[in-house]
Amino acid sequence: METIIICGGTGFIGSNMVKFLSKRDNIMYILDNNSSGNFNNMKNFVDNKKIFFIEHDITNKLPRKIRKFKKIDKIYNFACPASPVGYLNIPIETTKASVLGVLNLLELAREKKSIFFQSSTSEVYGDPLMHPQNESYWGNVNPIGVRSCYDEGKRCAESLIFDYKRKFNLDVRVARIFNTYGPYMNIDGRVVSNFIWQALNDRDITIYGDGTQTRSFCYIDDLIVGIDLLMNYEGKIEGPINLGNPMEFMIIELAKKVTSLVDTKSSIVNKGLPSDDPKKRKPDISKAKSILGWEPTIKLDEGLKKTIEYFKGIEIE
Repeated sequence: METIIICGGTGFIGSNMVKFLSKRDNIMYILDNNSSGNFNNMKNFVDNKKIFFIEHDITNKLPRKIRKFKKIDKIYNFACPASPVGYLNIPIETTKASVLGVLNLLELAREKKSIFFQSSTSEVYGDPLMHPQNESYWGNVNPIGVRSCYDEGKRCAESLIFDYKRKFNLDVRVARIFNTYGPYMNIDGRVVSNFIWQALNDRDITIYGDGTQTRSFCYIDDLIVGIDLLMNYEGKIEGPINLGNPMEFMIIELAKKVTSLVDTKSSIVNKGLPSDDPKKRKPDISKAKSILGWEPTIKLDEGLKKTIEYFKGIEIE
């Protein structure tokens, strides 16, 4: 039986990870301050005697209960706002989560000899000049732009993590996650949840820019399998690993797919492109394929249908 800490466990990816790991014989402690998560995502686990929730901000000193553990097998860190709407509202807190929060967790992992997982992001590549993006690409990021709290925060987190690996021989696993969608998403500015919410409510579907910018959309179940393979890989892992779906779509294509799958009166409208918004985004997943034997299996249409059914089943304000 493993003792596992999941930070950011009430958020989108974190809650799906909790759901996945709850099927195994684990003891899980979920840390989240609910700034961008949703405790309702945990309602299916409140009666589980091996899952415990602690409301906590990881930028603060970690709870005494956690620090007293003799051994923690794995620490998963998903704790950081991931939506531009979210992190643009709290930019300083976002940077602190990626720097101070990660530093606190790395110290815990070093003390407890834990395997440490970091949910990094394709945003570390910025508005990429290399296409598709592989892990050796250093990126094209505006260090003082409005998105830098997230982009540079995650880049600094990776720097800390690999310094801990080099200096303390800490076992670290870093996934650079590309656009992911599915159940437990919030309506928080991310394009898939926005489009679905707008279509279900007969609102105009808003595209920023002309819609020709591209993204690669990975269904959450595929991502969770990739993270699990990464965390249980017994060989040597050097550097980050891209996890995402290499099938690339224009945003206008996504909007048309959503309207075709939802009985809606919505129209598609265009608004101005936000500052520093990447024009292209597509992962090179050769490393994940060769090391983990992983690649996504769920196509966009199938994943969108599942996600639409999820949003139909919840109360949306």
